[in-house]
Amino acid sequence: MILIRSLLYLVSLLFSTVVLAGLLSIIGWLLPYRQRCQIANAWGGVNIWFLKLLCNLDYEIDGLEKIPESGAIILAKHQSAWETMALRWLLPPEQAWVLKRELMWVPFFGWAAATVQPIAINRKAGSKAARQVIDIGLERLRQHRLVVIFPEGTRVAPGERKRYGMGGALLAEKSGAPVIPIAHNAGSFWRRRDIRKYPGVIKVVVGDPIHTAGRKAAEINKEVETWIEQTMSRIQ
Repeated sequence: MILIRSLLYLVSLLFSTVVLAGLLSIIGWLLPYRQRCQIANAWGGVNIWFLKLLCNLDYEIDGLEKIPESGAIILAKHQSAWETMALRWLLPPEQAWVLKRELMWVPFFGWAAATVQPIAINRKAGSKAARQVIDIGLERLRQHRLVVIFPEGTRVAPGERKRYGMGGALLAEKSGAPVIPIAHNAGSFWRRRDIRKYPGVIKVVVGDPIHTAGRKAAEINKEVETWIEQTMSRIQ
């Protein structure tokens, strides 16, 4: 039954992506930026709703009120595809996501993503990619947007961890913008490279803003990693 429900969800996900991302791809450039973002957020909300309806997989979030409307850096755990939809839906509309540039070539999804002006990087470029995150990230913060980054760079299985990249922390050092850490256990229910979605309640925890003015990137990164991983050990 779990597999059947998951397959039905996959169909709904493909359908919503074609419809909403297709709409955004066609008319997005004609709309004000905030309206484009609202359509993108609606895509996330629709798919989170279908996930609950078809797979009985819901979520609960603690600390949502800690997220400002704009001008902050979100550093979040990355375990599954769930958070790419959920954070899009839960966060204020005007978001600038750091993502690998290959995603921009995906039909419908990538075309729609281009309209909301992400920070698309070549992860193999090393220091050039970090420089891009800083330069474009500073511009997005000046435009009063939230910059969203997965510091581990890729999905990590529950109970595992990867080195936290410095891009987000360097952006924080240069900008002085607050960092909002987010932990969740979505990977326990929606595993990477597994079509099955298991019923349950995903726990999402938003940490207190980490003040960064006058601090070094290494110190900021360490505090973010410590908070996220300690929180993960509690909610897994």
